[in-house]
Amino acid sequence: MAKPSEKKPSEHQVRIEIDDTVADGTYANLAFIATNNSEFILDFARFLPGNTRGKVVSRIVFGPIQAKALLMSLTEAVNRYEQKYGTITPEMGNKDIGFNINSENIGSMGTA
Repeated sequence: MAKPSEKKPSEHQVRIEIDDTVADGTYANLAFIATNNSEFILDFARFLPGNTRGKVVSRIVFGPIQAKALLMSLTEAVNRYEQKYGTITPEMGNKDIGFNINSENIGSMGTA
């Protein structure tokens, strides 16, 4: 039991808000990762069939600790997904999604 003169650590609640335009999401089918000694840069891009150029639609810059935390969280999320829906395979990227994908011209999420 804490003595009356001792203070308990206070609990801080953080409220995260999301703007409606951000909540709608942005479609990306490519990701490029760059690093330097103090940060990771993730560029999310979109390249659609019939186009000769793609476009970076979002860039996220964060530190190494956050990069490691993202890796761990993404690994956990993929594991949960695969437990529920089955193993993710590279062939899944070539499924019929309403238009033909020329795998020689574009790729799925990858690194540069």
